[in-house]
Amino acid sequence: MRNPSISVQFARAVLRQTVRHGLDPTALLRKNRISPRLLLEDDARLSVERFADLQVSTMLALQDESLGYGTRRTPIGSWSMMCHAVIGSATLGQALHRYCRFFQLFEHGLGPVMASDGETTRLVLQELDVGEHTGPYYSELFLCNSHRFSNWLVQEQLPLLAVNLKYPTVARAEEYHQVFMGNPVQLGQDASSLVFASSLLERPLKQTEASLRHFLRHPVLFMLTQQFALDSWTARVRELLRHNMHQLPELNEVAGALEVHPQTLRRRLAGEGTSFMDLKTALRRDTALHFLGKQGLSIEEIATRAGFSESSAFIRAFKTWTGVTPYAYRKGL
Repeated sequence: MRNPSISVQFARAVLRQTVRHGLDPTALLRKNRISPRLLLEDDARLSVERFADLQVSTMLALQDESLGYGTRRTPIGSWSMMCHAVIGSATLGQALHRYCRFFQLFEHGLGPVMASDGETTRLVLQELDVGEHTGPYYSELFLCNSHRFSNWLVQEQLPLLAVNLKYPTVARAEEYHQVFMGNPVQLGQDASSLVFASSLLERPLKQTEASLRHFLRHPVLFMLTQQFALDSWTARVRELLRHNMHQLPELNEVAGALEVHPQTLRRRLAGEGTSFMDLKTALRRDTALHFLGKQGLSIEEIATRAGFSESSAFIRAFKTWTGVTPYAYRKGL
C-alpha cells in the first residue's frame, strides 16, 4: 500500500525552533530536496520519505531529538537507548512502564506517566517545567511516537479509546485522523494523553534485538510507514484502487467488486470519515509524491502510474495539491 503523504503544516512545526537556535530552515529544506515555496502553501503535502528525512536532519542539526521544544535538549541517541531499555520486556505493559521511566529521567518539560483505573489506562504527559517555547507539536509528536512504537512492539495496530490534546493543534483537525491512525482525537482537554483498554497491556512483545537493529536504521520513517492488516471499508477500497491505478474504477465498479450497493458503500466510507472521491484523490496524490522521490522516472511515467492518461492533467492536479509543479517539487526549487 502506498504511504500516505503528510501536510506541510507538520514540516513547519518541525522547523519552528531552528531560527531561534541559529539554523537556516531553508538550508535544511534544500538538503532534503523540499521546495521552500512548498511551506508557503497551507494545502501542500510532502511524501512521507521526505518528511521523515527532514525531521531527522533537523534533530541532528539541533543536536536535540525533541526538536528544540523541550526546556532541555534530548541528546541524540536517546531514542535508541530507550529502545534497548524496553526491548527485553515480556509484555507491552512492562515496556511502557520502562518507556515512561526512561523519559522521566530527562526532565525536559513533559514527563510521561501511566495511570490506570482498572479497565482503562492512560499514558499522560505531565507538565514538569514547561518553557515559553514548549508548544503543541511537542506533545503531539510524543503521543504519536508512543502509539506507533507500541504498535511496532506488538506488531498490530492498537485501538485507542481516545487521544486527548491539551493545546491547539499545529495542523487542521482532520489531519489528526491520519496521524493517530484513525483513532478518535479530542481537543481542548485538561492534559495530553493516550487512553486505551488496560487489557492491551498484556500483549506479548513480538520484537527482538535483531529486529530492533533493523528498526533503528530509520525509526522515524519506520513508524510513519508501518502497515497493519485492517478490515475497514477504507482499507478495502484503497487496496482495490491501488491494484487498478492504470485505469481507476468508478464507485459502482468498486461497490460491485466488494458485493455491496453503491449507496451502502458511500455510507460505510462516510462512517469511517472519508469518501470514495477523497480516497481516489489521495491515492493519486500520494502515488505521485512517492514516485517523484525516485530517480529515473519521467513526469509522463509518473503521471501514468498515478492514474492520469495525460501528463498535462497530472501537472494541473499536482499544482492544485501542492502549489508547485512536479518539476519544482522533484528538484526542491
